[in-house]
Amino acid sequence: MKIILATFTALLLSASTIFAQPIADRPRPPSITVNGEATIAAEPDQAQIDIGVTTQARNAPDASRENAERLARVLAEVKKLLGKGDEVKTSGYALNPQYRYPQGGKPEIVGYTANNIVRIKTAKLDEVGKMIDAAMQAGANNINRLMFTLKDEEAARLDALRQASAKAKAKAEAIAASLGLKVLRISTVTEGERSFQPIYRQAPMARGEALAAAAPTPVEPGAVEVRSTVTLTVEVGER
Repeated sequence: MKIILATFTALLLSASTIFAQPIADRPRPPSITVNGEATIAAEPDQAQIDIGVTTQARNAPDASRENAERLARVLAEVKKLLGKGDEVKTSGYALNPQYRYPQGGKPEIVGYTANNIVRIKTAKLDEVGKMIDAAMQAGANNINRLMFTLKDEEAARLDALRQASAKAKAKAEAIAASLGLKVLRISTVTEGERSFQPIYRQAPMARGEALAAAAPTPVEPGAVEVRSTVTLTVEVGER
């Protein structure tokens, strides 16, 4: 009985080895790996402006109070130009002492500087120059950033990704055809580098009231660039 069981076990092991061997040694089908890249230019539909008010005074309360009063006047004028759905929020505030460093003595506080920055998001791109001028005439003395971007960045990224994928597939098919082969199936797809490039514009840092009234700030949005890349591997075979 033991001899029969041993023989049966040996037969099973031999059979499993026979069936497993072709799978282990089965050659992988030939494949082609390509990259696809697409860059699209989208018209911006939103502007971001960082407007700042900086004030100085001998003591902290005066610097803070004057800053708040000037910023209130600035916001009152800017909000007249904003549309429905536009946003205004504080992006930074600082109140710092100013020091004098006498020779051979200890530093002395001689005053305080208050700095308040608000970020404006607006869809009224044609009003951006007017907003900058209105803010400066009302008391703003810093335009820290002016950027044109998209409200829905993801939609633009997906569009670029679709185009990159289509280019990668077309490239793989072209290579296969040139070798007398055809694409059998897609084995792997990997999203590669992607970038979103908003448009930054230099805005005047400070302007006098008379100058701002006589020469409105010109602003041209331009186009936002969105870039995506895809790595595609396909299995190929004879036609």
